[in-house]
Amino acid sequence: MDLSPLRESRDFRLIYAGFLGALVGTLMTSVAVAVQVYDMTASPGQIGLVSLARALPMVVGLLAGGVLADRFDRRRLMLLTRLPLVFVAAAMAGNALLPEPRLWVIYVATGLTGLFAGLGGPAMLAAIPALAGTAKLAAAGALTAASAQLAALVGPALGGALIAGPGLAACYVVDAAGFLIFSVVLCFVRPLPPVKSSTTSAKPREGVLGALRFIRGRRLILGLFLIDAAAVIFTMPQALYPVLADQQFGSPAVTGLLYAAPALGAVVGALTSGWTGRAGGHALIAAVLLWGLALTGFGLTTFLPVALFLLALAGLGDLISETLRSALLQRDTPDDLRGRVSSIWMVQATVSPALGNAAVGFLAEVTGARQAVVIGGLVCVAATLVVAATFPALRRATQG
Repeated sequence: MDLSPLRESRDFRLIYAGFLGALVGTLMTSVAVAVQVYDMTASPGQIGLVSLARALPMVVGLLAGGVLADRFDRRRLMLLTRLPLVFVAAAMAGNALLPEPRLWVIYVATGLTGLFAGLGGPAMLAAIPALAGTAKLAAAGALTAASAQLAALVGPALGGALIAGPGLAACYVVDAAGFLIFSVVLCFVRPLPPVKSSTTSAKPREGVLGALRFIRGRRLILGLFLIDAAAVIFTMPQALYPVLADQQFGSPAVTGLLYAAPALGAVVGALTSGWTGRAGGHALIAAVLLWGLALTGFGLTTFLPVALFLLALAGLGDLISETLRSALLQRDTPDDLRGRVSSIWMVQATVSPALGNAAVGFLAEVTGARQAVVIGGLVCVAATLVVAATFPALRRATQG
């Protein structure tokens, strides 16, 4: 794994550490919110509504945050959108300590969390080239993806331990402390204003529409968005893991292994990702094909060890493709457009998996769970090949 961005850039090191700590706290809070809402309402539907209460404001925040990231200093924007989350998490802790916690407080706090996370997200993504250097975008992307996988493993487990021990409020207190530390860390990072580009056709005042016109007119960028969609729509089997564990492998206890296997593959992909800094479009296309083919094989097998190996391969392919998509997107986007383009990218990353899980679930109702996974994998392979054939700029893309 290429650790040079951490060694060479003090500011990247600071933001990376703060981001990892805050992400662990956020994932702890997501567990705490689900447990608390279920304890209060005994309704799985309410848990889904709370998730929706976070997702919708986040999409709004992302679109607005992209415009702000191209107009104002990105370090300041990150600070102004992370510091309020200290008080939001503290309010959730106070609510959890009440004799009768209020459900509306959880909904409001969750919505504010999504909004502020969305407002600051594009600024953080757009700042990576300035922090790590354009020659290290793949390495920085792999480090970020690895931190997300690590947080996904540590955060929920730590949250469960705190809930079983000190209680729900402890999760929210740790989350507040994480955002406070991240905010303090940002104070020591240099200013990160957007750099004006004479070649940019979309000015900040044109907002998201200007970024959409830029994406439509840039064949490589459009190809990256489309190959990302090809990798997700009809190819997100997570919603079917409980069904597959029962029907395909004969034991509901297998469900946890199915969820863990792709994460393990992604960690392996991150730890061996040093070569991605020299890779380009062909490697990206191969990684997406690996994702689709591995999931197709997973749907076909009933032998659990083979199924877990294929899921791990899918996770590895997803990590590599995510690393390369992000690096190529940032490299080919002018700095004064990175905020808005990143916001649209993050909206797609938020919405597409939800659509993919819904599509696979609907397909499973019609064809059966195993057949839905196989069909989804084949659709992914076919769509990827079509995108690769239609967009020569994607095949020729390099990081040089």
